Amino acid sequence: MSEREYTQGTWPHGFIWGSATAAAQVEGAAHEGGKEDSIWDVFARLPGAVYGGHDLEVADDHYHRMPADVQIMKRLGLDSYRFSVSWARVRPGDRAVNPEGLDFYSRLVDELLEAGILPWLTLYHWDLPQALEETGGWADRDTAFRFRDYAADVYAALGDRVTHWTTFNEPFCSSLLGYASGVHAPGRQEPRAAVSAVHHQHLAHGLAVGALRSAGAEHLGITLNLTNAIPRDAADPVDVDAARRLDSLANRIFLDPILRGAYPADTLADLEPYGLADVILPGDLEMIGAPIDFLGVNHYHDDLVSGRPNASDADSHSGGADREAGSPWVGSEHITFPSRGLPRTAMDWEINPDGLRSLLVRLGQEYEALPPLYITENGAAFDDTVATDGAVHDPDRSRFIRDHVASVAEAIAEGADVRGYFVWSLLDNFEWSYGYDKRFGIVRVDYDTLERTIKDSGLAYAALIAAAHEA
Repeated sequence: MSEREYTQGTWPHGFIWGSATAAAQVEGAAHEGGKEDSIWDVFARLPGAVYGGHDLEVADDHYHRMPADVQIMKRLGLDSYRFSVSWARVRPGDRAVNPEGLDFYSRLVDELLEAGILPWLTLYHWDLPQALEETGGWADRDTAFRFRDYAADVYAALGDRVTHWTTFNEPFCSSLLGYASGVHAPGRQEPRAAVSAVHHQHLAHGLAVGALRSAGAEHLGITLNLTNAIPRDAADPVDVDAARRLDSLANRIFLDPILRGAYPADTLADLEPYGLADVILPGDLEMIGAPIDFLGVNHYHDDLVSGRPNASDADSHSGGADREAGSPWVGSEHITFPSRGLPRTAMDWEINPDGLRSLLVRLGQEYEALPPLYITENGAAFDDTVATDGAVHDPDRSRFIRDHVASVAEAIAEGADVRGYFVWSLLDNFEWSYGYDKRFGIVRVDYDTLERTIKDSGLAYAALIAAAHEA
């Protein structure tokens, strides 16, 4: 199927095509320009925490190479670039605003606008200032108010040019994986702290939405990583309950407070031993449930689940980095992830494009107050190689993008209100606990020379965007 066939006649007027990165993963300059440690800088220094002992000091050196990177975006024909701001760069140690740090993002926004690319700003993509972690981090309620103040500072500097604001990216990871399983920064394994972190990040979202709305922001939202939790045996009550518990902790614990102003009853019951109800204060849920203008959906794979310990056999898999075995399932232990025999990415994640269609349609069916949707991350890691001609031929990634874009089109045809698609990621980058071992980029980064090479998948995505614009 050609790019034109993938795109012709299926997209709403003004549909946005973009790509995304995160500050900690691409910027480098980890201790330049006034920036101080984030929790990921500290976590990366812990022995064994990150593959190969990799750190964030240089990353992709986007901090110094930003203008050239924006020109790559322009060459690809991106409508929008979704980036995050580093709290530890803007307010090092969460003290006073650092003008040099804000200036980097101001220059980035100007470069994007000059190139005709919409800046799409995310305030939190996991890089909490280490100084705040040392006072309790997201387990401490005060951190939510510190986030509100940081958000207001960024808006004061950039709100005259940035129109689209995302509060949090994937709070599942920065709460449950960071504070329960310990596989993400800050590396804690404290279930009660993780449950507190979930609620305090929700509160921070609500506080920031209120502050930015009061300051004049018009396009405010949040990005959640969502899955389809599918019972291995729909006739087995144990498997059905495992799917319910996974859906509760991966999806509904985030969707329901934001879209309905309440936690699901089963989530409250599951987490009663971990104190969720204890950290909810009067007025919190009204603030958390304030209307938003869009919901960002990050989706990489589905999850086939079982509650049977022996369901994990030689054909089972871990469920990927965001479904680590062990303690992230606070109150939902003993979930296993059998295999369906589908192809996998280098992250050991299933490839099932129809899962994205199913998820988008389900959201519209289950949430009456659902705002417009944007696919804010979708992509795949594969073991790329550089050919003798210097090119990167990555047909699996090209196919992944095309097939998932086709699934988005199918969801729209079924009534899903999807307004944009952002491929993850623009650049190969620091893939959290996997370091530089996994490559998601549509642009290759040589980590020795930092040279950029647009992969075949990047060229295919550019052709797809061009065809969509012509349709």
